[in-house]
Order: sequence, then C-alpha cells, then structure tokens
Amino acid sequence: MVVEKSARGESLNPLQDLLERLRKSGVPLDSEVEEAMQQVYVGSFTDFDLDAFWRDRPVPFLITEFDAAKMISAPHMIATLLHHLELRLGQHVLLIGAKGGYLAALIDYLVGESGMVTVVEPHAAVLEHTSERLEFHDSKGLVRALPVEALDDADELARRVDRVLITGAVKEIPLTVAGMVEEGGFVLGPFGGPIQQILLKRERQGDDWLDTELGSVVFGPMDLSEDERGPLNPHSLADHIEDAINIIVELVEIDDETVSRIEELVESLRGMPADIPPLDEDATEDDLVEHPVFELLMAEMEWLQPMWPLFGQLLSIDLESPGDWDDDEPPMVGGHEDLIP
Repeated sequence: MVVEKSARGESLNPLQDLLERLRKSGVPLDSEVEEAMQQVYVGSFTDFDLDAFWRDRPVPFLITEFDAAKMISAPHMIATLLHHLELRLGQHVLLIGAKGGYLAALIDYLVGESGMVTVVEPHAAVLEHTSERLEFHDSKGLVRALPVEALDDADELARRVDRVLITGAVKEIPLTVAGMVEEGGFVLGPFGGPIQQILLKRERQGDDWLDTELGSVVFGPMDLSEDERGPLNPHSLADHIEDAINIIVELVEIDDETVSRIEELVESLRGMPADIPPLDEDATEDDLVEHPVFELLMAEMEWLQPMWPLFGQLLSIDLESPGDWDDDEPPMVGGHEDLIP
C-alpha cells in the first residue's frame, strides 16, 4: 500500500499508516476491528493532540484535579484486547474502566444494532467525560455509562453479559461481576500487581473458571484514585515494592535474609495510616526528611540501598510500541513479547 505524504513528509492518512504498521509488526488486527477503527474517530473522545496515538502510544483524554492522566490505550493494545474478546453481533459486553468512551464505541460497532455495551467507571470525572462524549456518538446499539454503584441494583445484576473487559490492573474478578457472566462467557483483563500483570482470559464453565494466559502486560490501576496517591503513600509504595520483589527474584538471585527484610518493610508500610498527608510542591527538604515514610526508608537504607536501583528501574517501566517505527523494517514482535516491560 502506498501512503500519501504531505510536502513535509507527514502522512495524509495517519490512521491508515498506523494500521499498516501494526499489521507488519505482527499485532493481531482483525478485519472487523480495522473497520471499526476506521469508522470510529478517536478524536471524538479526547481534546488532546493525537500525534502520540498515530505513533502507537497512549493518548490522554483527561487530566484530573490531582494532575493524574487518564489515558486511551495505545492502538496495538486496543487491537489486541478486541482480538481476544472474540466479539459477535448481538452480544452484551460489560466494560469496566471507560477509557474515555473510545473503546466502548469500538465495541458498540462490533456487536452491532442488536448488541449492548455497559460501561462501568469508578471515577466521577472520567464517568462525566465518557457520558458526554458517548451522548454525541452515533452508536449502533445501546451504550450506557454507569457508576460502579449501579451494579448493586437488582435489575443490573439480573442482566447477563457475554463478555467482560477490565481495562485496569486488578487482582481478582469482582464478585458482583463474576455472577453476571453467562455460561461460556469470559472475562478479559490484566490480573496482577501495580507494576506488571498477566493478561488473562477467564472463561466461565459452570462454577469454575478456565484461565488462559495471553502474555505479560502493564496497565495502570483500575481506580484512578490510586494513581492520585503520592509517591510516599505507604500503602501504594508497599504494593509497588511487593510486586517489584516478585519480579526481581525471578531474574536475579537474592539471599533469603534480604527477601525477608523486604517482606517486613512491606508489612511496616501497610501498618502505617493510609491518610498520611502527602508532600506538596512547596515542601522543603526538612519536610521530606521528617515524613514518616521517608524516615522508615532511611532507617532501612543500609541493607536496602543495593536493591534500590532495581526497584527504580521497575517503578519507571516504559512499554514498547510495535506500531511506532519509521524504517523499512518493522521491529521484532513475537506475540505479546512487545508488551513485556
């Protein structure tokens, strides 16, 4: 395919250019998904510049009052999720985590006029944004955006769903959601800690769940309020350190004493009050030194210091974007290896 370029060398059809690069990179791109992405304009769901999206990277749709960014996923991840959802006309899909409404609009296109998409969003500002954008979207079927509390309603619980897509990191399927899944239906989502998760397809078979691992991925937390916790929030730091050490022990040999000390540090952090005031941008060095979490870390630094560079690397993961390349040869992409940090 020949992609037209402007006088400055920019693609005149950045979406078509992106889709071509995704195909060449080995990203699973179903023809139905490609058609949906051509028909549903991502710019209808964000006011931010789309250059990052055309380069196969996430694009923000909302910055909260706490300066936490809520993102529309990178195109390769969207294509991957929709591929594994195995959507068919007429299905009811429960989407947990709105992604600004763009993902819901794509799913609506794929399940058609007889289908239904129910979006459940825990963050009020994200829900408001999503509802406003979907209101102006020309949907094929029924698309609803609801707060989490709506799932407590008996009528909602009685609605059966064929597919559930969770768009943020979770450790378990919420019990209310599990009870809504039809026999043979499944839940797709990132299961694990805050640093790295496994993309799991969990299919309902009677009272049991059949798990299929689909690769390592990195998603933000399901609830945006977790993103808004400061770096010295003791419970957030405990979750990150615990997840990091689980990854590190698989990569390098660490003595049992150090592992035990890290586990004790995690427990100490979790034992601290969750509402310790965060440091603001005007905080002084004295404020930092006197912060209880900082004091705890400094007290453990004699043995913790050799480990800290490893933690630092894992706490600042950058993902590969298989559709972000300009050379003649696409990058090496093997299934989901491109999603591994």
